[in-house]
Amino acid sequence: MVTTTAAQKKAEAKVQYDAFLAACPSQQLLARVSGKWVTLVLSALGSGPDCDGEPRPMRYSELARTLAGVSPKMLSQTLRSLERDGLVSRLATATVPVTVTYELTALGLSLHQTVRQLKTWSEQHRDEVAAHQQAFDATR
Repeated sequence: MVTTTAAQKKAEAKVQYDAFLAACPSQQLLARVSGKWVTLVLSALGSGPDCDGEPRPMRYSELARTLAGVSPKMLSQTLRSLERDGLVSRLATATVPVTVTYELTALGLSLHQTVRQLKTWSEQHRDEVAAHQQAFDATR
């Protein structure tokens, strides 16, 4: 029987979840949470388009209005995948028509601030990135 030390176990665990390694399963999660609509849904959920409010439950229709340009199919797929991943919870209330609200779970809340900052950064630096892109393209 082979015994391993605590340091060996820690080293093995670190290698097991190193997103820089091609076979690391955390790459799949990183790909999922960095998707455009996932990022926007998580950043908007409950805090609105300015991302200045506190997270709170939002109805599907409110999310659809906030996320201009998202198709109903894409919003539904994104919300379903976030629910499957445990980042969002869905509550359907028996009304006519049915009222559906979405809320960040504790796991979703742990990611919420990060994606809000990513959204804000992209808005603040879009012109600068565009200028770099134009300069780069002009040299090609």
